[in-house]
Amino acid sequence: MQATGAVTSSGAGGPRDPGGSARERILAAATELFYADGVRAVSADRIIAAAGVSKVTFYRHFPTKDALVVASLEATGARERALIDRACAANPGRPADTLRFLATLAGELACRPGFRGCAFINAAAEHPDADHPVRAVIAAHRAWYTETFRRLAAELGVDHPADVAEELMMLRDGAMVAGYVGGPDAVAARLASAGRAVLLAHG
Repeated sequence: MQATGAVTSSGAGGPRDPGGSARERILAAATELFYADGVRAVSADRIIAAAGVSKVTFYRHFPTKDALVVASLEATGARERALIDRACAANPGRPADTLRFLATLAGELACRPGFRGCAFINAAAEHPDADHPVRAVIAAHRAWYTETFRRLAAELGVDHPADVAEELMMLRDGAMVAGYVGGPDAVAARLASAGRAVLLAHG
């Protein structure tokens, strides 16, 4: 399964479709702006203008900014999970192929114009309160990602798959940051190499 083409529907939230319902337009505009400029830097007025809706319509769908951030992350996470689930389904019984796909996906994301790292890590940095609703969405997505790594590691037959999953998640987080603040070109290859080292250490 190729990562190219599907990448645009994850990470940065994907391209914005000017059509769709008012709620969809608001959500798409907010996701794009939040990712590009950060949650706190984006005002409701900017989102309203970008979505082409009235203030009344905006607040009818999203009474608070927190509600919009939560919905944006939930939509971004759903797209990313669907993409990875398709990769798993396309490689039944071949967990190593799925892990290679995930490394390739990280590399392709990092090479996209406008890449600013992981939307979930970025949102966590702007919401330090661990009890904030945004952090609950982030925690749920990361738990799903870690469980996916654990399941793939278990299929490979390595020792301590839960530990492997945590280590692979740390590598993935690092790759997202490195792709933004460093050179993105080698992210996929280095992530794959580091992932193999983790698997060998637990083999």
